[in-house]
Amino acid sequence: MHGRSRVFLLRRIHLKDSDRPRQLSCQTSPSPLPPDSNLKPLCLQGRLHEALLGMATLGAEVRFHGYDALLTACIDRRAFLEGQLVHAHMIKSQYLPSVYLATRLLIMYVKCDSLNDARHMLEAMPERNVVSWTAMISGYSQKGHCAEALGLFVKMMEAGQLPDEYTLATVLTSCTGPFGPKHGRQIHSLALKTNFDSHMFVGSSLLDMYAKASEIEDARRVFDILPDRDVVSCTAIISGYAQLGLDAEALEVFKLLHKEGMDCNYVTFSCLLNALSGLAALDYGRQVHGLVIRCELPFYVVLQNSLIDMYSKCGSLIYSRKIFDNMLERSVISWNAMLAGYGKHGLGSEVVRLFKSMVQEVRPDGVSFKAVLSGCSHGGLVDEGLDFFDFMVNDQRMKPDIGHYGCVIDLLGRAGRIEKALDLMKCMPFEPTTAMWGSLLGACRVHANVSIGEFVAQKLLDIEPENSGNFVILSNIYAAAGRWQDVARVRELMKERTVTKEPGRSWINLDKTMHTFYSSDRSHPQREQIYAKILELYERIKEAGYVPDLSCVLHDVDDEQKESMLLGHSEKLAIAFGLMGSTPCKLIRITKNLRICVDCHNFAKYVSKVYARDISLRDSNRFHLIIRGTCTCRDYW
Repeated sequence: MHGRSRVFLLRRIHLKDSDRPRQLSCQTSPSPLPPDSNLKPLCLQGRLHEALLGMATLGAEVRFHGYDALLTACIDRRAFLEGQLVHAHMIKSQYLPSVYLATRLLIMYVKCDSLNDARHMLEAMPERNVVSWTAMISGYSQKGHCAEALGLFVKMMEAGQLPDEYTLATVLTSCTGPFGPKHGRQIHSLALKTNFDSHMFVGSSLLDMYAKASEIEDARRVFDILPDRDVVSCTAIISGYAQLGLDAEALEVFKLLHKEGMDCNYVTFSCLLNALSGLAALDYGRQVHGLVIRCELPFYVVLQNSLIDMYSKCGSLIYSRKIFDNMLERSVISWNAMLAGYGKHGLGSEVVRLFKSMVQEVRPDGVSFKAVLSGCSHGGLVDEGLDFFDFMVNDQRMKPDIGHYGCVIDLLGRAGRIEKALDLMKCMPFEPTTAMWGSLLGACRVHANVSIGEFVAQKLLDIEPENSGNFVILSNIYAAAGRWQDVARVRELMKERTVTKEPGRSWINLDKTMHTFYSSDRSHPQREQIYAKILELYERIKEAGYVPDLSCVLHDVDDEQKESMLLGHSEKLAIAFGLMGSTPCKLIRITKNLRICVDCHNFAKYVSKVYARDISLRDSNRFHLIIRGTCTCRDYW
């Protein structure tokens, strides 16, 4: 064999042997471990203080992996002082951290709520990457410092750093307030230019931003073009509809997405239950409750609170109380939801009894006292409500706010103590709100106090001249007093200001279909049968003693016309349809957008008595559960 060939063969053998670590290991000594190699195992074992002692002992021998392990442990534990020790050790050892480690330091300060230190860290970095900028923007956004987050985003763009999908998703959460939509649209435009608009994180943030800005149509457009929808984006669109009171739309979106196989979490169901509360859709609420059970979701407190609220607002207090009693853990919100439920049903005594149990388990907050005061107001417990308010005034730990004063003014007004309510408004340490004036105006209408009613109405017309409700109530006050010229004057004023009255409507859910009725409505396909049923009811309950309350007709017409107009009220149409379409012995559930009138209340009580049917009427203020002719409100509302 030639010499060159032998050398080449030996080289090939040598190279081949070098690729065999087992043979090589027996010939060479292992490479020594770095001095700081023991820091990571200590951190992973939760022994951070021992790791810090090791860092101090090693001094300048600590390198990248050691610092990385220490900072990760500090971030996970939100260990601010320990993180400062690591930072100080870098400075003392004259160790210049890479962009990655400097960003980890920044993140540590953000996680420990030290935003000033985090910002100093960012400004001191000789080199920054998109993660560095995004971490600081995220810190500002999470703490509600929206202006700082947006300002830093602009600075990042000026520095030539392009955002990624996480940056855009983060900064969009800071687009709130009056200028939020404007800033959000600019970022949306940037997302379109950088092709991040269809990214799941960015799309969900855009959707949420538009929904919170009440731009629900834009939110829906973003949602519809998302190529992939996750539970976050689906929950955001349902929540957006529910927050704007578009409860039917929220339900329809959920039904559509559920058919498409959408996964739901407890937040999704909580948002949906809030929408069902607004619709008073008990049947759907029960189905959602069953779906939660079938999905085997953990019953988080927030989900149970939503169920309590849904059942109480749908008129099923028994189910609300069952859920409340079976809760393993109750938050103050749980107690408040149950208190509010009893209050809306006029069960003031139950509110007081439950509150006394509450104080033995949790500390009530301001919402708790509002629920109690409101419950006393709806239940006619005037003295008890004033005692609770006096307790708050004298208690140094919880002073009444403007909401508590509003509840007391409503309490006094409902009880007919209108002068005392007005005196309280004049001497309280707050400026009266439109809601307070409106509550007092409503009390003046109920108790026929024309003089104070005129004074209060003038206040409201000056504050909110476009609110039709104030004109209507003032007109009602004049009509009840027989002052028809003043009624005409108010209506003429409404025409001059182009103010239109919100039409009263009532709805009932039968066989999973919502049927809505307006006053004197003839649009329903079964209108002929409905009006025939109305006349039948009218004749039968008149035999039982029902007398139409003609004072509820606010027009200067003869009595026969007034009776005819009363029969066209939307509540009566819904009651007649409910009797026609529901099975005997089943509760008839009706919801109205405005306050029920006295005559419709009496009509419902007589129908309940004569036909032996229970009727639940939910209006804008409260529930009326009528059983065999007797209402839970005891004619006090």
